[in-house]
Amino acid sequence: MSPGLALAVSALGALGDIGRSLREAFFMFWATLWALVLGFGLSGAVQAFVSRAAMQRVLGDHRPGAIARAAGLGAASSSCSYAASAMAKTLFVRGADFLAAMAFMFASTNLVIELGIVLIVLIGWQFALGEFLGGAIMIALLVVLGQLVLGRGLIERARQRLQAPGDGAAGAREAGAGAGGHGDGEGAPGEEEAARRPGRERLRSLAGWSDAAAHALADIGMLRSEMLIGYVVAGFLAVLVPAGVWRAVFLRGHGALTSVENVAVGPLIALISFVCSVGNVPLAAALWKGGISFGGVISFIFADLIALPLLLIYRRFYGGRLALRMLALFWVTMSTAGLAIEAIFSAAGLIPHHRPPQVVAERFELNYTTALNILFLLVFAAIVWLARHRERLGGGAGYATDPVCGMQVRVAQAPATRRHGRRLLHFCSDRCAERFDADPERYVKSGAGPHPHHRGHHRPERPPAADRPDAGAGPAQSSGRSGPAQYSGRSGPAQSSGRSGPAHTSRRSRPFR
Repeated sequence: MSPGLALAVSALGALGDIGRSLREAFFMFWATLWALVLGFGLSGAVQAFVSRAAMQRVLGDHRPGAIARAAGLGAASSSCSYAASAMAKTLFVRGADFLAAMAFMFASTNLVIELGIVLIVLIGWQFALGEFLGGAIMIALLVVLGQLVLGRGLIERARQRLQAPGDGAAGAREAGAGAGGHGDGEGAPGEEEAARRPGRERLRSLAGWSDAAAHALADIGMLRSEMLIGYVVAGFLAVLVPAGVWRAVFLRGHGALTSVENVAVGPLIALISFVCSVGNVPLAAALWKGGISFGGVISFIFADLIALPLLLIYRRFYGGRLALRMLALFWVTMSTAGLAIEAIFSAAGLIPHHRPPQVVAERFELNYTTALNILFLLVFAAIVWLARHRERLGGGAGYATDPVCGMQVRVAQAPATRRHGRRLLHFCSDRCAERFDADPERYVKSGAGPHPHHRGHHRPERPPAADRPDAGAGPAQSSGRSGPAQYSGRSGPAQSSGRSGPAHTSRRSRPFR
């Protein structure tokens, strides 16, 4: 065979492998489509109807009650890993205990509705049950071991690092006061008004459900990249990786040593995979097919919080020494929780013994999956309609849209803000704020920013210093970063608390538009 012909045959073979891998990825998505819509819809409803305006006031220590509240609030928040890390940092800066903030972060990515539903559909109910029970074990281990591993001195220095002037504190100051000036963590006026409405009334209102729909769409938009990467990578792993490779990576047939090695390797794969939240589930299905143990799957799913980009974020927030201890602590707690769940489920006879030759059927079938997908596509259409008519239906008070990822951000609790021209933009995390800093014009074209219903509650544009009646009252406080797009929104000692609404603004000022 000539070299040219051999090359052509190899290219055709490679194209065939790519096609089969993408086909596998698509049918993984098809098998979980209805579950994704259901999960994100329920998650959006929880976020819309559960107020977090004063959560930092109940997380001041790491006693069992505070940790339970942190886990409950985290499960209700249902965030991607990046947004969860930003919210945990915000809680910490505002006075929450560090371990309670970390428990919140763990729960907001692992004890969430959509993750459990997709696990049930793609791998089995045993994995969903193991995920939730293991999550509780993991959080308990985090608190117990964290008191030994994370020194009080390192934690206090991290708090001072976030609160002191300078680059490391910019995001913290923005979280504390840049979000519309609500430095004390109270909800925005529109949010407080919504929170005071009776729960049954809000559940019966189209405004409440339009907020829920907007949350659901925002979460889908925020996680679309992770889900796409997760499905595609899982498709390639399921089709192209030979069984011999999996046998080399995961020990088998060595009893307890197999279990220990698998739960330790699971987080390592998560660390280098760069995929978080629901995007981990297709990868977990491919790993289960490849031979990893039950506990290894659980520890892998837990470990989205130690993906490499997040480790760099921890280093920036809390300093290198504390970030390294967090990595060690998280790895140990995630692996130990996976090992404990494997032991419990093994004793109870709940570990599945069947490993499917393929993750999903690679063809369309007239079955319950197809029927549910058609039904939930109609539900998704209703979600889109509610979200697009949110303003007309009376929703959106107290929220802004992150212009980078599209996530719905509670204005009073935004982890980062930037001023761009006459607009104050709110971000779900410092990572999104930094992406905006790199190319502001790319994102402002989307028109994201304060929701129209909340604009009247935003801090108005201040006149030049020479014309302000409070010009001598004190220096304006910026975020510590240079550039007009990075002003944190704080206005010095003369600023109002933001609770009283427009009556406290200057007569010369105008709301952002």
